[in-house]
Formats: sequence, C-alpha cells, structure tokens
Amino acid sequence: MSKISVLVVDDASFIRDLVKKCLRNYFPGIRTEDAVNGKKAQAMLAREAFDLVLCDWEMPEMSGLELLTWCREQDNLKTMPFVMVTSRGDKENVVQAIQAGVSGYVSKPFTNEQLLTKVKQALNKVGKLDTLMNSAPTKMNSAFGNDSLSALTGGKPAVVGGAPAAAAAVNPFAKPAAAAPATAAAPSRGLLNSPPLKAPAAASAPASGRGQGQLRLPSGTQQCVIKALSIKEALLVVKRTETLPQILDSAVLDLEQGENAEIARLNGYLHAVVAFEQKPDSDWLQLTFRFVDQDAQKLDYISRLIAREGAITCTTNLPDWPI
Repeated sequence: MSKISVLVVDDASFIRDLVKKCLRNYFPGIRTEDAVNGKKAQAMLAREAFDLVLCDWEMPEMSGLELLTWCREQDNLKTMPFVMVTSRGDKENVVQAIQAGVSGYVSKPFTNEQLLTKVKQALNKVGKLDTLMNSAPTKMNSAFGNDSLSALTGGKPAVVGGAPAAAAAVNPFAKPAAAAPATAAAPSRGLLNSPPLKAPAAASAPASGRGQGQLRLPSGTQQCVIKALSIKEALLVVKRTETLPQILDSAVLDLEQGENAEIARLNGYLHAVVAFEQKPDSDWLQLTFRFVDQDAQKLDYISRLIAREGAITCTTNLPDWPI
C-alpha cells in the first residue's frame, strides 16, 4: 500500500520540525517533506504529488494564501487537502482562507491532538484516511508517551476560557475560545494592523500602557508585560496561574507597541521560565520567549520597534504589575 505523503511549509524550522515529528510519531509509515516558503513549495508541488499540504500563512517570497490560490488554479491540485497552520486566527483571515479553498485551519500554538484531528479530517474528505490509519499505532498514547514533542506542544488539548479545544473538531474552521472574533472593521491590512486577542479575565491587567502584549500558549492565553526586547527574543513577565508554562512550549506573542498601536504576531518558544520574585510562591513569572519567524515583515517590525524605543526596557509603572 502506498504511503501518505505530506508537504509541511513554514519559514520557521522549529515549527516544521514540530509538525513532521508529530506526524511521524503517530503515523510511522507517513512520508513528510518540507519547504521554507510558498515559492519552494510551489516548485515541489509542480514536480511531485502530495496527499496533503500543511502550510503557514506569513512567509517570505510567497505567502500561504498565495500558494493555496495557486494550487486551486491547477487541475491536479484543485482537490488536494490544504490545511493552514497559522497564528492568523482572526475571523476575516479565516473567511479569506475558506474563500480561497482551504480544507482546514489549525491555530498556533497547537497541541499534537489538535493537529492530528485536522489532518485526519482533511484526508477523510478525500477518502485517504484508511490509508493513513493503517500506519498508526493502536493507541495514541504509544505515539506520545514520554516523547519530547509532547512537552514542546503541551501534551494534551488546551482548555481556554473554560471550553475544551477538542470542541473545534465539530467545525474545522472554528476558532479557539480564547481568540474572540475581532470586531468587523476595515479590510485586513496585513500583519501589523490585525487586532490582538483578548486576554482571559483571570489574567486581568491594565488595558493600556507601553510594553504590553498577549502570549498564546497551548494551555491558554495570558496578558504579559514586555520587560525587554531584542531581534532574537523578548523578556516577558506574566501572572502565575495553576498551569505553569513549560520550557520549549511553542507559543505566539501578539505584540503591541508604539503610538500607532502596531501589532505583530510573533511565533516562537519558551527558552526559559523563572520566578520573577525571589520566593517559592512567586505570583509572577519571567519568561524568555525566543522568536522563530524568518518572515521579513516581522523582522522589520521588530527592528523598527527597537530603533524607535532604543533597548526597549518596559517603563510601565502600574501597581498590578511588578515592573
């Protein structure tokens, strides 16, 4: 029986490795290839056949939406399952993808189970799920167990805002509960003008002030303060919750800075997690968030932000934040 072949497209090698390892652990017989952007993926799709594409949206040279549009214009790729794996979870972006012919939508950060659910849904629509499942272990636990990827992605479905993430399986285009739909406004003008996600009430903090953002983790969304920022990483302070962030957790930072309230979604992972206060029951955590994006627009945004604010040390002096 022929193998199912999957093309993973993302400009961040960290994300490509996460996706490929997840698929290989659960489906040992699967074949995976990867591409660093839409242009490279386009060349690969033109010369060989794939059963499924898992693709990021924001990439240099050719975006995921542009690649999807091109695929749907090709006779041999019109019905090929194409799943967006992206931090763009706003309603208008989802609608754009649906109109372009997307097969499914996975929001970053994602858990193993969320990704696998979308993969199985997409392949089931074209009658290839049986081929995929024939290569899977009997129990899902045997694929994850003590696997390091389970730690990287949180290990189990995220519960955000009181609603289990598994509920998204009912509708492949449903947004996570934490990502409240953006208010209908002017058409999207790209990366920097997309509205940020709302933080859960439990992580309430001042709604204004310089150096604030939203950190999206597999376990939920938290408001954070940007203590420092460089071209490679951000130093964040968050309020401690029942579920502690884990080192190597994949995450998305919705960063807002400057007078124009520019916002960028930055993909990355937690490089370090320490107590902010020098006591075992510290109410605050300091997180080192490493960026993995290679997208030129995002890198330009961070560079302009640093140039405008200097070394970027947060100066927000508010009683609710220990800065």
